[in-house]
Amino acid sequence: MKIVFMVIQVIASIVLIASILLQSGKSAGLSGSIAGGAEQLWGKQKGRGFEELLSKVTTFGAVAFIITSIILVYLQ
Repeated sequence: MKIVFMVIQVIASIVLIASILLQSGKSAGLSGSIAGGAEQLWGKQKGRGFEELLSKVTTFGAVAFIITSIILVYLQ
């Protein structure tokens, strides 16, 4: 049972790394990351097509990674 969750966690981490690396940068500099991040978070700049798909894959990978991490700690 523990091995199954470890395999799922490895797959989730690979998906997470790949989806983050494929995303393009939205802004330059520290001030752009603070102001631009809030706009993107609250939906003023929604991604379309491939960017939206990458965002959903990143979210899924992160959630899967966190859940499998918690389960693996519980199983130890």
